[in-house]
Amino acid sequence: MFPPLNEQMDIIRSGVQELLPENELAQKIERSLKTGKSLQIKLGCDPSRPDLHLGHAVVLGKMRQFQDLGHNAVLLIGDFTGMIGDPTGRSKTRPALTLEETRQNGQSYIEQATHVLSSERLALVYNSEWLGKLSFTDVVALTAKFTVAQMLERDDFSKRYKAGEPISIHEFLYPLAQGYDSVALDTDVELGGTDQKFNLLVGRELQRAYGKEPQCILTMPILEGTDGVEKMSKSLGNYIGITDSPREMFGKTMSIPDSLIARYFRYGAFAADADVKAMESGLQSGSLHPRNAKVQTAMSIVARYHGDEAAKGAFGEFERMFVNKDVPDEIESIALALESATAAIVDVLAQTGLAASKGEARRLIQGGGVSVDGERVTDITASVDLSTERTFKVGKRKFLNIRKA
Repeated sequence: MFPPLNEQMDIIRSGVQELLPENELAQKIERSLKTGKSLQIKLGCDPSRPDLHLGHAVVLGKMRQFQDLGHNAVLLIGDFTGMIGDPTGRSKTRPALTLEETRQNGQSYIEQATHVLSSERLALVYNSEWLGKLSFTDVVALTAKFTVAQMLERDDFSKRYKAGEPISIHEFLYPLAQGYDSVALDTDVELGGTDQKFNLLVGRELQRAYGKEPQCILTMPILEGTDGVEKMSKSLGNYIGITDSPREMFGKTMSIPDSLIARYFRYGAFAADADVKAMESGLQSGSLHPRNAKVQTAMSIVARYHGDEAAKGAFGEFERMFVNKDVPDEIESIALALESATAAIVDVLAQTGLAASKGEARRLIQGGGVSVDGERVTDITASVDLSTERTFKVGKRKFLNIRKA
């Protein structure tokens, strides 16, 4: 049922930031080999961010590897802890959500996560199932397991305390509640990003305090966004969504800095170690051109989420658009309700969503990022006749056919 210990450990170690304690995980796997019982691998999901991108998929991909090795994945939706608000990595408290909001976001998370995870050996649970049933006596007993000094070892708490910034008591409950999830689920291994290390360790300590075998923890690196600077984030616009179209996914990957190519190949496409090392070696020696490495990475990422044929199609379309200067085979068409057939281009961009505002539309035009029917627009006061359909292009990948209704 399970691969040998050494094979499992090699796969699990691949791409990992930290694995603690490694010897205990080896013992857990040895036991599962003897008993035929799968390990329980937990990943806590934050329901305040329902839209998943490649940054989230780094951890989901590692969980999928555990599934492929024969272990059970437990995808835990933090609907109850979402009402507390985890400030991890932030300088202030994250706004709390209602239970209804966390459930709605959690459902979206589940639907998207299964683009990476197998539906086999997958359990979906909500932590309100047990946390919502704890009495005040239970909560007091839980808080007695940890000290304030231990809580202040968490980096963001420590910084805020030293800076004299307020820390609400309920914020201390978040890592305790997340840790109690591991107690309730008898977790063998908990996964997370590097920013979750403290919370994962709390779970390990609480399991020990409740007389259970402590979990091992595994952290994965935080993936930079397409700008190569900030952490991947939808709010920063530097993300590649796991539900993006093949064309968008391919084009965004081709826009990343050369310095991130191998990193995206490893963590975005989850390429094998040998393939990543070969790419790194080729880029360093100059035998592999960065553009070719990007194409390989982009095709691998698209294939992971949409299949090989979609990857080939996205590559072909990219070549036509940016090498041969063609436009996509299919472009969305819309009809605008206008009093006159002639409209200011700035207004059209803002009204159709090609630009977030008229101000952004002007900046795009001034930066040379707008064209109509293949002709670059250079005048921010220019107008266009929409009595017939015109093809608008904004930036490298946004196309829209527009006409008057």
